[in-house]
Amino acid sequence: MQEEGSVGLFDALMTLLYGVQWLAQNIVMSFYNFGYAVLHPQLWLDWSDKQAVMRFVYYGGSVEFFFVIFTTFLIVTAVGFWRNSFMWLCVRVLEGIANGVGRFFAWAGLLMVLQQVIIVFMQRIFTRPDIVFGFGVPLQFDISWYAEELKLYNALVVCLCATYTFVQGGHVRVDLVYAAVRYRTKKTIDMFGSLAFMMPTAVLMWMYGWYFLWRHLIVPKPSASDALDRLLMKSRAMRWNVETIGFSPNGFTAYFLFKILLVAFAAMVFLQSIAFFYRSYLERKEGEESENKYLDRDTLGEGEEAYEGTH
Repeated sequence: MQEEGSVGLFDALMTLLYGVQWLAQNIVMSFYNFGYAVLHPQLWLDWSDKQAVMRFVYYGGSVEFFFVIFTTFLIVTAVGFWRNSFMWLCVRVLEGIANGVGRFFAWAGLLMVLQQVIIVFMQRIFTRPDIVFGFGVPLQFDISWYAEELKLYNALVVCLCATYTFVQGGHVRVDLVYAAVRYRTKKTIDMFGSLAFMMPTAVLMWMYGWYFLWRHLIVPKPSASDALDRLLMKSRAMRWNVETIGFSPNGFTAYFLFKILLVAFAAMVFLQSIAFFYRSYLERKEGEESENKYLDRDTLGEGEEAYEGTH
């Protein structure tokens, strides 16, 4: 019985050792992989070559790509621990990206309302079956096409404004213990949440969304289980097969855009998780006087402070 326990402990230690070795090996190889990709862009960006397309598909969801991003995060974080001013710069840049993208695509909500009004007028007042926009070569689609396209505006707001809303503090939160704990404990919870929940969730969404996207763009359909050699073999028969099937005969025909937005959403959440981790660490280290430092939040204007955060 004692020997079985010793063997089990030894196997566990060896598994842990192999795991650490695998992690270290991939971190070291990430420098080579990044350099090789930068010095040989034609191997994955020259999409006139079918093999380059398949390499792009493979590496976009590969272990190699993950460790390039992971190693970059480790290096930037280490420099930020050494120079807090650099970490604050990263926070401002990443939150600036979230705010800039969100503020721009938030206008899709207005477009959605205006287009819905036009659809109602064309259907109920002018009794037209289609809508024509443009000069010279007009853009003409059935009204059902424009009606289904409204979902795209909604998806733009949801996917590209989510991190903007996070920065603005606009998401609904369920608070069980957060409000009752001390300031530094709150920041520790925020740091843990960004690393344990936001980042892994974003990575999983990227992995599933990446292949979900490409399975609706090309055939033969790639799979997450395909090795690079297998994808290169598939490239001989590869052709573009962009999804253009609508839910109705004359409905919206660009549903592949929703798959692109899913991948963009995962990338935005991942970047925001880094910014949130950095901000939480710096605010914990510098104390309460640094809370919301450099935070660019929208305002309703002077005299409207009481209503901010309620919209």
